[in-house]
Amino acid sequence: MLIMNEKIKAAEVELTGLNGEKLGVVSRAEALQLAKEHKADLVCTSFMSSPPPCKLVSRGAAKQQASQEKRDERVKDKPLKVKELRLTAGIEEHDYDTKLRQADKLLTSGNSVQLVVKLQGSKEGPKAKELLERMLKDLAGSGKRKTGIQVSGKQAAVEVLPL
Repeated sequence: MLIMNEKIKAAEVELTGLNGEKLGVVSRAEALQLAKEHKADLVCTSFMSSPPPCKLVSRGAAKQQASQEKRDERVKDKPLKVKELRLTAGIEEHDYDTKLRQADKLLTSGNSVQLVVKLQGSKEGPKAKELLERMLKDLAGSGKRKTGIQVSGKQAAVEVLPL
């Protein structure tokens, strides 16, 4: 909750200037006058002390910062989505690059990625594991593996978490 300008009801405030310089304890009226002169907003940073600490912030920047913090909070609260990308053991180079780009995009947007290689025959297991290890090495900049590479009967899989 952001309290600013005329909404601050304290008789005097501990004021900090636009560049972080301490201006001491001043009356509310004087602080509002200073804010007007500097074309700035007077923003209260805490209500727990007396006099309350307030600072001068360039006009509009305080609201923008508050909405940015709210947005960041919402993103943090959202549970991680696991997106699955399917590959085949005998993947072409161009297709590999496309899947790599997709995985990178998903990881940078904050989702975790489950890489799954469908196996056609029993001889594809080592090839699939090799492919997933290469993919993990190429994705090192945007994600880290959560699980080891699991090779079961019909597929090989690994989960990658965003950094």
